[in-house]
Amino acid sequence: MKRKKSFKLRGLFTLMVSVLALSLSAQNITVKGVVTDDTDMAVIGATVIVEGNPQQGTVTDIDGNYVLSNVPSNASLVFSYVGYKTQTIAVNGRNTINVVMSSDTELLDELVVVGFGTQKKINLTGAVSTVDAEEIASRPVNSVVDALQGTVPGMNFAVGSQGGALNSNKSINIRGRGTIGAGSSVTPLVLIDGMEGDMNALNPQDIENISILKDASASSIYGSRAAGGVILITTKSGKEGKTVVNYNNSFRFNSPLNMPEKMDSYTWANYMNEASVNSGSGVWFSDRKLEQIKQAQLDPSMPTMFPNKNNRWEVWDENDILPVGNTDWFKEHFGNSFTHEHNFSVNGGTETVKYYFSANYLSQEGILRHGDETKERYGITGKIDVKLADWLKMTYNTRFTRTDFENPSYIGTDGGLFYHNNARYWPITPVRDPNGNYVRESFIEMLKNGGKYKTQSDINSQQLSFQASPLEGWIVNAELNYRIVNRNQHTDWLTTYAYDVDNNPYATDNTTSSVREYNYKSNYFNPNIFTEYSRSFGSHNMKVMGGFQSEWMRPRNFTASRDGVLSGLPTLDTTSRNPRVGGAYNKWTTAGFFGRVNYDYLSRYMFEANLRYDGSSRFLRDNRWNLFPSFSAGWNVGHEEFWESLSSTINTFKLRASWGELGNQNTDSWYPFYSTIGYNPNGGQWLVNGEKPNTASQPGLVSALLTWEKSRTWEVGFDWGALNNRLTGSFGYFQRSTYDMVGPAQELPDVLGAAEPRVNNLDMTSKGWDLQISWRDIINDFSYGATLVLSDNIVVIDKYPNESKNLSYYYDGAKLGDIWGYTTVGIANSESEMNNHLANADQSALGSNWTAGDVMYKDLDGDGAVNSGEYTVDKPGDLSIIGNNNPRYNFGLNLNAGWRGFDVKVFFQGTLKRDYAVNRGDAVFWGGNVNKWQATGFNEHLDYWTPENTNAYYPRVAWGSEKNQSIQTRYLQNAAYARLKNLTLGYTLPQSITEKISLQNLRLFVSGENLFTITNFTKLADPELIDAGGWGFGKTYPLSQTFSVGLSVTL
Repeated sequence: MKRKKSFKLRGLFTLMVSVLALSLSAQNITVKGVVTDDTDMAVIGATVIVEGNPQQGTVTDIDGNYVLSNVPSNASLVFSYVGYKTQTIAVNGRNTINVVMSSDTELLDELVVVGFGTQKKINLTGAVSTVDAEEIASRPVNSVVDALQGTVPGMNFAVGSQGGALNSNKSINIRGRGTIGAGSSVTPLVLIDGMEGDMNALNPQDIENISILKDASASSIYGSRAAGGVILITTKSGKEGKTVVNYNNSFRFNSPLNMPEKMDSYTWANYMNEASVNSGSGVWFSDRKLEQIKQAQLDPSMPTMFPNKNNRWEVWDENDILPVGNTDWFKEHFGNSFTHEHNFSVNGGTETVKYYFSANYLSQEGILRHGDETKERYGITGKIDVKLADWLKMTYNTRFTRTDFENPSYIGTDGGLFYHNNARYWPITPVRDPNGNYVRESFIEMLKNGGKYKTQSDINSQQLSFQASPLEGWIVNAELNYRIVNRNQHTDWLTTYAYDVDNNPYATDNTTSSVREYNYKSNYFNPNIFTEYSRSFGSHNMKVMGGFQSEWMRPRNFTASRDGVLSGLPTLDTTSRNPRVGGAYNKWTTAGFFGRVNYDYLSRYMFEANLRYDGSSRFLRDNRWNLFPSFSAGWNVGHEEFWESLSSTINTFKLRASWGELGNQNTDSWYPFYSTIGYNPNGGQWLVNGEKPNTASQPGLVSALLTWEKSRTWEVGFDWGALNNRLTGSFGYFQRSTYDMVGPAQELPDVLGAAEPRVNNLDMTSKGWDLQISWRDIINDFSYGATLVLSDNIVVIDKYPNESKNLSYYYDGAKLGDIWGYTTVGIANSESEMNNHLANADQSALGSNWTAGDVMYKDLDGDGAVNSGEYTVDKPGDLSIIGNNNPRYNFGLNLNAGWRGFDVKVFFQGTLKRDYAVNRGDAVFWGGNVNKWQATGFNEHLDYWTPENTNAYYPRVAWGSEKNQSIQTRYLQNAAYARLKNLTLGYTLPQSITEKISLQNLRLFVSGENLFTITNFTKLADPELIDAGGWGFGKTYPLSQTFSVGLSVTL
């Protein structure tokens, strides 16, 4: 009995002790302490939170002190601050916890991909910018090029010739235009995992990082292919650990951006009447016709077209029966579209084998409303890394991309005539005739049924590499890269029809139907063999690298055409006549030996030397090989003892300087030094035995002195990190001199019988700078950052064979992009004002019949007349440099923040200085001031001078009044702009939720692209599109505004 009672008491006691222990372990306490760094300085603003509960936290004060209440005594505290290693410390019931935070050396140890290797970022002495995977993948864009725009200082972008069309790719240059030489081009060399490739065909989600080599010292290791800089793209690899599966998508809704609005038909008719009367042509639209146009707008049931004497619907000529529709052709032809993209990836592996696989599908619809316009991209990537032995690794990478594109053949690769007509066609013309058929002038029938332009491009890349480490510090690399490109292009032109009043068809366009097939195939082989040896001697570190690289390019193409499509089947087999064929084989080869030496002392003093000995098949034997050296040095001032007092504020500070020389083998012709006879099969204009004979032409002369185009670049710059590397940045000033560019030859007597051979006689210099500043910080569970990139460059012509300095050509001392024009006094508000002006400034050289509402030009040289003098620099008359169309101060501003799973990204991009001179006759700008058949009428044109509107922007409207359209200060456009390029809002579900549904990560996002633009540019066009189109100002495919939604799921 006692034993039982004793057992019960003992059990009760044990229970009470356990409850007491649990209560003590769960007791909340107050924890305080001081946070300092490894130099015993207080860390201000460090974040202290309870692990697993980010809502419970605080930050240290100005003395590094913190106090945190209601902390579970068995919890752990997380101490973090930008630039320091995060520490997690168990409380264990303590009320005081002092922490010493050590600097995070990740920034110092960060590796940057450079030519044939990597270097620590802190030891870089060349101009290299980097973009990581997160920055590339953060925006739902269609290509890598779109993602890079505005993210790299000194990297400049321009839209393609077709503006925002699906098959219009942006062009890129690094630090400005690289050449003005005839027959050559300078573009960046793009290397994808070490092999030349096409960024536009690459899936942005496959990218791990991108390095942009901007100066000669960084890019000279690639020799004559790198005159325009180098873009090194490294794709993702497998990572050791369990298999990770990711799927992400994006659904995008597109609409036209910044389209000008056409006048309604009644306003347009009155506007054109004014233009007709002022030009001396009298009234075009009678009062009766004007009333008819007005009534047609109010009464949709009223007929809008009328038959002419040919029993067809009148469109152009007979004024009394002109149509009375009301069509905005821009809105008719451009509307909304839908795009969707899907990405799937798998990666994982062990210490021995790592693997990565991805698949991508992108389906785009153009904003063209009539006719099919689509682009689809299919991509598959596979990469495997195998550790064959402790000293030997192998990587195999395969990548296949197929891109299908289709649009109406009326647009094809140019589209200029369509954009031209779309801008100028009259709003009184309706879309359909009274019988419901598309009016021929709408071009809708041409877009829908006039034929297709289709391309299919396949890129198959295979890469195999071995890396051996036979001795410590010695690495040997062998790479074999092979690529096959197949491109098929089909174009057919089918006859289209309009319908007369009785609904009978008659042929209007492509009356001779035809089919054209073009096939291109290229084989590219690129072996790279290089080795490096690294050795440290106490505080001295040295790396030596040397290797060999070669490229073999073997393209061929074949073209076949035939007319007379049968039964509406557009194939070569179903055509009937006039066969035509063509084709060619070409080849080029390069070979190069290269070496590099790196030295640093305590990462304090750095030196690098590169040497490349390059040969190219494009040059004759005596000029085939060239030597390209470069040198660079750096000084990490922040590692000096005298800097210690500043190190708590400015952590790193590095000075750098470089010099290098490069050649350019990117000639337009692969055989520029060979005389070739012009040959044209069946090119004769007469018949011999019923056939046109073949013709040949005399070859042009080639100078025996023709040689390489070269460039020399020097740069000075500095990089810094301050406030524990929360504030980081880089600045560089460069000067690139390009010389021996190919230009026009000295004029020779006509008795020579051939064109003079071109020679190396042009020089130019590009000067500029680029800047990048970044700030990042964390406050409690709120993180934020900002990055600004800004760059500028100007190009000066140093030598050009133009002794008279005629303004039609380049000349010594000219700045590329200079705009010569007249200075505008104003618009005359009365005839007497104009006459008084003409009495002192005769404008007869520019036109006649000057009156009120016309432009008054300033007589700059005071000779009593306004003219262009001898049109030379020394005697320009009244011309002067009024602007420059070279983009200046290109910038990108990236703002981001994150809080409790929410993330936001705001990205601005633009140009802060650029001028644009509208040419004479550019109808989209000048409206009714060009001839009747080219004149346009947009709402902006209504601000024209009349006696009642004397403060107008435009002069009086009059057909053919080009005298008011001379390039001048009044109408010089400010093409600077700042655009909200992207706004993205995302939310990542808490891990406590995703774990319940067996997911590692789930993020949802919404995004907007091209949301608004700040600019003083005319509303008649987009400032980002002024480089597009070949048919005049504003005549191109518009850009798109895009809204996206999507998700990313990781298993």
